[in-house]
Amino acid sequence: MKKSIKISIAVVGVIIIILIINRNKIARLQFAMNMFSGKEQVERFRAIEDYFPTREIMPSGNPVSILKKNLIDLPETYIFNGKSHKTEDLIQETDITGLMVLKNDTILFEKYYQENTPEDHTIGWSVTKSIVSALVGIALKEGHIKGVNDSVNQYLPELKGSAYEHVTIKNLLQMSSGVSWNEDYSDSDSDINRFGRTLALGRSFESFVKTLKYDKPQGTFNRYNSSDTQVLGMIVSRATGTTVSNYLEKKLWQPLGMERKGYWVIDNQGNEFAAAGLSASLVDYAKFGLLFLHEGNWNGKQLIPKKWVSQSITPDAPHLLPGENENSNNDFGYGFQWWVFEGGEGEYAAMGIYNQLIYINPKRNIIIVKSAANNNYGITNDESSFREKESIAFLRAIVKSIDN
Repeated sequence: MKKSIKISIAVVGVIIIILIINRNKIARLQFAMNMFSGKEQVERFRAIEDYFPTREIMPSGNPVSILKKNLIDLPETYIFNGKSHKTEDLIQETDITGLMVLKNDTILFEKYYQENTPEDHTIGWSVTKSIVSALVGIALKEGHIKGVNDSVNQYLPELKGSAYEHVTIKNLLQMSSGVSWNEDYSDSDSDINRFGRTLALGRSFESFVKTLKYDKPQGTFNRYNSSDTQVLGMIVSRATGTTVSNYLEKKLWQPLGMERKGYWVIDNQGNEFAAAGLSASLVDYAKFGLLFLHEGNWNGKQLIPKKWVSQSITPDAPHLLPGENENSNNDFGYGFQWWVFEGGEGEYAAMGIYNQLIYINPKRNIIIVKSAANNNYGITNDESSFREKESIAFLRAIVKSIDN
């Protein structure tokens, strides 16, 4: 009996040791499995480094503060699909965690929800894509990348024989690679969910990219494809000879006077999750928005070429135009990893799942930054759970309330 007890204790001990050793992997897997299940994500999104390996991006030694006046209130209602909706309902139902409104380089409104604070960072998900695009533009200016018509295999020979071998950098930027992709979050077998499991299990992003197939002529169809951005990140790293995080820190984080530490999720091989892995504070996301509002210029220094900013927010082919489009699977238009909206005010945005947004209205000099953790996001494969179009309607109501 005593021997059996000793054996049982030993077995339990081994199990405990295994659980301790693998606790990070278990936490990562649980995170991924619950992403589109309706589970609350607020706490996870402001502590991404507790679940995934990350690379730190250090705050500036000379932080820049944005003038703050807090002069406005949010509109009580907004119009979407011809009906009036309450702002407070949207805040609660989509788990908004932070909202900042700027006009003429001044913060007019800043508020945090769900116990988030100004000191917290939050993962931007696909807002990251627009930042990766900016890094491509800088690498091009510095000569690390020769031109946007270069093909992937000129920088990543390891992708020879893959669907990406002959795809151009420009078509990656415009989500027009022709590489197959299923972004249905509610389908457990979709490419985006397979990508999520790759992240959760710490497997190689590069190996995942190689599993995709080529099914359309590149440059003819706008299909949102997170792996396109992943390949862009690989190119930036290879061309510059450093990590994407280090390049961001040197070229943008420090010059912009970012106030807080950033975090970039990496795989077990040390490669950044370029498609969606950057986490930052709301005010630091706002500075990135200000940089684009000012056409890449920051206090007299051109950090991103003005031409690149213009190209980034300008659909230059029929399949990239906003509105109903048989050659696109999106109603929004697309530039270089930026969403472009219909209307006469030139609005554009960086957007991430769960309703993250850096919205820019250049005509009115307004930027709105929003973090959220919409727990219903992706439960269905449509606007009823995405609430992205509704979020844009809400932001437009804020713009209208400011200028009235």
